[in-house]
Amino acid sequence: MKWFDRIPLPTLVIMTLLLGLAPFAPEPHLWQKLKMLFGGTLAKPIDIFDLVMHAAPALALIVKLIRRRTREG
Repeated sequence: MKWFDRIPLPTLVIMTLLLGLAPFAPEPHLWQKLKMLFGGTLAKPIDIFDLVMHAAPALALIVKLIRRRTREG
């Protein structure tokens, strides 16, 4: 996981914001796909791929923050 630790935190924050909120109008894909997931309508492979693609930076950011926290504490 050393390669993961070398990813700068600001880069992950920017990626999370850009991919998490894209497209900016009418509603972000991540939000749309999460609503589909919780509504039980997330069935098409393209929709699942979209969810994974738009959520990946946010998940990476969460993992990075947890790893930083556990290494410092």
